[in-house]
Amino acid sequence: MTTRTDTPPTWDERTQLATYLDYARDTARAKCEGASPNDARRAPLPGSPLMTLCGLISHLRWVEHHWFQVMFLGDEPEGPLTLATDDDPDPEMRLAVDVPLPTLLADYEEQSARYRRLVAETDLDAPAARPLGDGRHADLRWVMLHLIEETSRHNGHLDVVRELVDGQTGV
Repeated sequence: MTTRTDTPPTWDERTQLATYLDYARDTARAKCEGASPNDARRAPLPGSPLMTLCGLISHLRWVEHHWFQVMFLGDEPEGPLTLATDDDPDPEMRLAVDVPLPTLLADYEEQSARYRRLVAETDLDAPAARPLGDGRHADLRWVMLHLIEETSRHNGHLDVVRELVDGQTGV
């Protein structure tokens, strides 16, 4: 079972933000623990055929990549998000059903460890290399807050999907 805490060891801003982002990440992983391979790929919501445990974990992984690696650091986009089109806006969720959930979770954790180091070594006021749609450059603080919101919102989706595919609730 994943051990989670939302209580930071110290009360400085960086530690609080990092602790909440890790708590949201750990909650996403915990919601997937014990899911069978078939249940991890099931999409129980008729109006959301891509909303699977695998799809949601893949989405969280690639959203973090986009915000930290592409927007904040300025790297070129890579991975399934580069395949997005108007007809296929969420390829990271569609392609995820072909990847075992343990692999998706391991990739997410490995990436999270890299971004923990980035956050520990970078000023929260440091501007992103790439601008937002309105031309302004978010800072690292905003990126972290955005990812806390994004991950927490999708944890609600993981709750619903998990309960519908195998009855598991809680966490």
